[in-house]
Amino acid sequence: MAADKLTTGFQKNKEWASTYPDNFPALATGQQPEILWIGCSDSRCPETTILGLNPGDVFVHRNIANVIHYSDLSSACVIEYAVAHLKVKHIVVCGHTACGGVNAALGNAKLGNLDAWLLPLRRLRQQNLEALQGLEPAEAVVKLAELNVLDGVSKLKETSVVIDAIETRGLTVQGVIYDVASGLLRTIGGNESQDSLKARLTAFKTA
Repeated sequence: MAADKLTTGFQKNKEWASTYPDNFPALATGQQPEILWIGCSDSRCPETTILGLNPGDVFVHRNIANVIHYSDLSSACVIEYAVAHLKVKHIVVCGHTACGGVNAALGNAKLGNLDAWLLPLRRLRQQNLEALQGLEPAEAVVKLAELNVLDGVSKLKETSVVIDAIETRGLTVQGVIYDVASGLLRTIGGNESQDSLKARLTAFKTA
C-alpha cells in the first residue's frame, strides 16, 4: 500500500531541508521578505513554488477565494505587519482559474459560514450580472476571479498603512491571475488615472 501524502511529506522533509543548508541559520534570526502575497487557500496555488522563490522570500495570507474584507482582522493584521514592520516592497493579490470559492459565489446554494465570507464576490456578481451571464461557466469563473482581484487591489489602496507606504517608499500593489492548468501568472489591472488617484487620496488618506 502506498504511503499517504502526510507520511510521504515527513519522509521527504530531510531531503528538502538539505537543499537550503546555508539559508536556515540566517532564517532562524529573522525574516526580510520583499513580497506580501494575498492568495487563495486552494492547494493548487503554492505561492513560493509558483514564483520559484525560497523560504523567507514571501510573507503570506491565504483564504477562501483570496477575498479582502474591510472587517477581517486576520488579513488586516497580516497587511499591517508586512507593510509597517517587515517593510515589504510589493503586495500581490492573486486569484486563479477554476476557483471553487468563485464558482460557489456564481451559484445559489446555501453554504453555511461560507455565505457570509463570499458576500463581496456575490456583490461583484450582482454588479456585473449581465456580462457574467453571457459567458461560458469556466469563463465566468475567470472573469469573476479577475473582478475579485481588482476589488482587492482597490481595497488595499484605500488602507492607510498601504497609502503611506506607496507615497513614502514606493510600495507596489499588483493583481495577478494564476492559471492552474498551465502554471503561469498574468498581471491584470493598469495604471490609475490622476483623477482617480486624487479622489482616492482625498477620501482615504489620513494623518
